[in-house]
Amino acid sequence: MSISKTIKVSVVCAIGFAGLALPGLAAPPATIDLAGETVGAEPKAFVPVVGFWRVEDANGKKVLVVDGRQWKEGQSSAGIADKARALYGERYAEFLDRVQAYAYFPYVVAPNVENFTDGEITVRFQGLSGRIDQGAGILFNLKPNGDYLTVRANCLENNLVLWKVEKGKRSSVNWVRNTPTATHQWHDLKVRVSGTKVEGYLDGKLYLQHTLAQPISGRIGLWSKADSHMYFADYTVSTSN
Repeated sequence: MSISKTIKVSVVCAIGFAGLALPGLAAPPATIDLAGETVGAEPKAFVPVVGFWRVEDANGKKVLVVDGRQWKEGQSSAGIADKARALYGERYAEFLDRVQAYAYFPYVVAPNVENFTDGEITVRFQGLSGRIDQGAGILFNLKPNGDYLTVRANCLENNLVLWKVEKGKRSSVNWVRNTPTATHQWHDLKVRVSGTKVEGYLDGKLYLQHTLAQPISGRIGLWSKADSHMYFADYTVSTSN
């Protein structure tokens, strides 16, 4: 698929994710728009927590990049204390301690979505390079203590995995193999959540299904791993109440 294709242009960052808060109503899809961002700078529409994230131009369209070529284990993003305080207020120290304890997995948080429980999150991604990994994930269920879930695809491994991170340690919840994910090509990743049910889609095909012990509730964002160098675009959220 061409990066020049524009989707869901009717809902942009200018209105943020305010529509997600309407009680009793399903909000229309909202896409984070990077058009107003500064190329070469950290994104304003996402909060980088771990790793090196910046905005780049790809064939005339601004995209979000995680640059694992600069990655070092245990390295959180610049200004992490202020970012943690902005996300979690008085509980920022608890969150900060967990992030710095094991910063192996780069991720960013969408600051305008405080509590995602049901709906869909989608993103387009492209693997550029990475000898250890070329991972692209949708992060969700992020708690003030730093625990979270993520569904991730990997251009080197051709699999789709639901991971959980608790107390800074990662473990697999559900693992699906044989999911073609060619590098240097754009792919669509989607997570659908309904109560305790989680579904993972890659390029429009349902691959992963899992039932959690408890419904999800928390912040959302994007996730990667180690030396992954990846493009992300068209991060879209829709909720169902």
